[in-house]
Amino acid sequence: MRRRPKIPPAPLPQRHGIDPVRLRLPADGSWTTIRDHLVDRLPALGPERIDALLREGGIVGTEGPLAPDAPFAPGAFLWFYRPLAAEVPVPYELEILHRDEAIVVVDKPHFLSTTPRGSHVTETALVRLRRDLRLPELSPAHRLDRLTAGVVMFVIRPEHRSAYQSLFQDRGVRKEYEAIAPYHPGLALPRTVRSRIHKERGVIAAQEVPGPPNSESRIELIEHRAGLGRYRLHPVTGRTHQLRLHMSALGAPILGDPVYPVVTDPAPDDFSAPLQLLATTLEFTDPVTGEPRRFTSGRTLAAWPAPGRPEV
Repeated sequence: MRRRPKIPPAPLPQRHGIDPVRLRLPADGSWTTIRDHLVDRLPALGPERIDALLREGGIVGTEGPLAPDAPFAPGAFLWFYRPLAAEVPVPYELEILHRDEAIVVVDKPHFLSTTPRGSHVTETALVRLRRDLRLPELSPAHRLDRLTAGVVMFVIRPEHRSAYQSLFQDRGVRKEYEAIAPYHPGLALPRTVRSRIHKERGVIAAQEVPGPPNSESRIELIEHRAGLGRYRLHPVTGRTHQLRLHMSALGAPILGDPVYPVVTDPAPDDFSAPLQLLATTLEFTDPVTGEPRRFTSGRTLAAWPAPGRPEV
């Protein structure tokens, strides 16, 4: 069995809470220089930008900055800072619920990604926390959709990452959500929904497909008012968009959902209709200290009708 090469530590520090890009060159190829390979490999960056980075010493190998004519080196690692495009600022704050020597737990607002992905890099919870708390090695224990608000946990020290991430992977965390969606008197609740969910890379919407179930959600109605229901959701598994897809499949799509049942394309600066889904609770036994832990969001969902409106 072929062993994977050990990844050397990055010779460049984080910048603005963002790690440098790391690339490993292929084991073989016909390129004469590293520059030739990068031009082929990174068309979005463009030859002019690659040449400028090389001239400025901005592309770095394990021995230091690479020269513009550095020969192609099979299997070598290199690093550089990605160009950061302008992002629409998310006008909501992260609230810190808990911090100790091992973890940081926050109450994430709607529209803020948990980690850098796609066009969301600087406007993410991870980057904000690394920068504001001066914790460059902070990493997520799990992830929450960009459109979903609520409780998210991060790990401070690298030696604890595996313990906390495994806790989520092994279903050792009790997770509870609330959602606002249409109320249907004929929908029998509570119920457990199981289905097979498939998410194709590059396609925004996941789908339920035939086959053995790989997802499970417990759905309960807390109360209803003015044609809307307030639902308590317990995901047993953690498939992409699982709760949103299960609610939509029941005929009660979550308010503000731009994907289920119909994909729409709101403008990046449109914060007027947040998804009415909130991760309210994380509960688990701490794998490092052995303590029972419970963290609860202080947020509420704005679409829930004010008291006094009649139930229908």
